[in-house]
Amino acid sequence: MSDQPTIEQQGARAPQAVEEEQQSPQDARQPQPAAAPQDPRPPQQPEAAPDAPREPTAVRDGAAADVPPGPPAAEKDRRVLRAFLRWTAAVVVFAAVGAGTAYGITRMERTEVPGLATQPDGRWEYPELTKPPLPAGSPGPLAPDNASGAHYADLRALVLPAPAGATQDTALRGKDGWLATKDFLAEYADEEERQEFSDRLLDDGLRHIAARGWTTPDGTRTRIYLLRFGTAAVVDGIMADDMVPYGTPAYRLRGTEYSDYDDGFPQASEVKGVQRTTYAESEPYGDEMVRHAYLAAGDTLALVVQSHKGGTVAEVPFRQTVVLQSQLLG
Repeated sequence: MSDQPTIEQQGARAPQAVEEEQQSPQDARQPQPAAAPQDPRPPQQPEAAPDAPREPTAVRDGAAADVPPGPPAAEKDRRVLRAFLRWTAAVVVFAAVGAGTAYGITRMERTEVPGLATQPDGRWEYPELTKPPLPAGSPGPLAPDNASGAHYADLRALVLPAPAGATQDTALRGKDGWLATKDFLAEYADEEERQEFSDRLLDDGLRHIAARGWTTPDGTRTRIYLLRFGTAAVVDGIMADDMVPYGTPAYRLRGTEYSDYDDGFPQASEVKGVQRTTYAESEPYGDEMVRHAYLAAGDTLALVVQSHKGGTVAEVPFRQTVVLQSQLLG
């Protein structure tokens, strides 16, 4: 119970006590000491020790249970800081993983990226190409100090090798890797033209011929011939006057009737220092279709022929073969 007197008790006080509480006018004029201000806040209960368990608060008469006091402000700040650091670390990790993935994709080949793989375009799988070594102190065929444009490397090593899965044509290996002129001239259809061309080759000083041939599983036959002469000037004259006068082939190849200039050959694939003229047989093809190209690089004239009986010669492997052979000669 409270120590304050009730209303009934205050009314029951004696008159003498009331009179004693009244002050005289003199005493009223004297200043009285100010009363201490009262704290409007209710008295606080002593806090329980940190280790003391909190007694559960029951629900009385349908009233809500007392809500336990929340953690101190300092502890809340620490929790917020820890949560912020965790989210920051997660963002940094995801950013690092994303950047690493993007870098990995940029470093991968297109065919290695799922969903972005390039469909096969018909190119053949050639072995890694390496030019044969030059004799010590010898310049390359296109070097400024090589006025004759001579290929000092072994010509037989400059013939393009066969792609994977192809069957070698042993008839073109010749003797010790050198092919007889008559076997090369067998590529031409007309007998009189073969004799005329043979005489011209003899007059121009043909030294030797290196060749290679193969057949791929799709039935396409490839033949490559490299003819070496004394100088680049001789090859330029043969190329301009005998092989491709007026943009048409001077000598008809075996298995063809008419051949047109292949103007769709990509210009960006040209090899510096190598002249290139390509042809495709016109329709109707007859028993087989033929594509062929002449290349002039220094002292060497090259003929690349591809044919396919009962079908057509695909553009992609033909152009691939011509470009790779040009790179070996250049």
